[in-house]
Amino acid sequence: GFPVFAWKGESEDDFWWCIDRCVNVEGWQPNMILDDGGDLTHWIYKKYPNMFKKIKGIVEESVTGVHRLYQLSKAGKLCVPAMNVNDSVTKQKFDNLYCCRESILDGLKRTTDMMFGGKQVVVCGYGEVGKGCCAALKAMGSIVYVTEIDPICALQACMDGFRLVKLNEVIRQVDIVITCTGNKNVVTREHLDRMKNSCIVCNMGHSNTEIDVASLRTPELTWERVRSQVDHVIWPDGKRIVLLAEGRLLNLSCSTVPTFVLSITATTQALALIELYNAPEGRYKQDVYLLPKKMDEYVASLHLPTFDAHLTELTDEQAKYLGLNKNGPFKPNYYR
Repeated sequence: GFPVFAWKGESEDDFWWCIDRCVNVEGWQPNMILDDGGDLTHWIYKKYPNMFKKIKGIVEESVTGVHRLYQLSKAGKLCVPAMNVNDSVTKQKFDNLYCCRESILDGLKRTTDMMFGGKQVVVCGYGEVGKGCCAALKAMGSIVYVTEIDPICALQACMDGFRLVKLNEVIRQVDIVITCTGNKNVVTREHLDRMKNSCIVCNMGHSNTEIDVASLRTPELTWERVRSQVDHVIWPDGKRIVLLAEGRLLNLSCSTVPTFVLSITATTQALALIELYNAPEGRYKQDVYLLPKKMDEYVASLHLPTFDAHLTELTDEQAKYLGLNKNGPFKPNYYR
């Protein structure tokens, strides 16, 4: 009974048409925005700014979308409160770390039938997504390199046993390039030109911005569709690279997201929507907020019965010693 505007293999124009169809309905007015990537929010700001008079808040669940909201807030252009659920610990660990740890192998296997043992792989970005991808590939016997801009994430990669490199240093020798940064133009045409024959290129990060696919649509390069979501891009000298899902998200295009992960993210989003919608006047200003830690813990506790897991309860004495309420929250908001 819900109108859905989405299908596999949408073009850029289709994508924006779909977003417009969700919003531009005669005699209908949204009062909350639930977004993933910030594109819906951006579209309403651009085309239907008057709608914000009746919108109580925005809930956003992606790294890039949250980044956009903080930019709006900093510029004083955010006209409603927003909830950053991407940085809720349960959402981040499951959607970004655990889910990608499983779906990276699945997506690559389904599209290329490759073996991972001994393959040289470079993973761009060692955030939660990069950490998940690297862990899975290392376990399968791949030789994994990591690129990173953040010294803390870089140090974590080193401590986890990965070689930290610049993309230029390894681009000629690697068998697979995986982007997980949330940034744009991470893999450029210059990188693509220098890759070896049959190198596999794919994206686990944000939408389709990380690999500069547009630069490959030139007359001297030949595109050959090998199977669904797999293209060979062939250079004049016969070299070819294997591009998956035209640079869109590999796990969404070529793999599946487990229902357990969706349950966790959907629960987090639902609680954030309820919290913003029911909040008394003045609790949330026109700014970006994290979901209260208590709710984050609640999402986790709802999913523990799946594993027949039993939580230990603090005694009154222990709770007093730690300065905590027996029922949580158990960690401060800044805890990571």
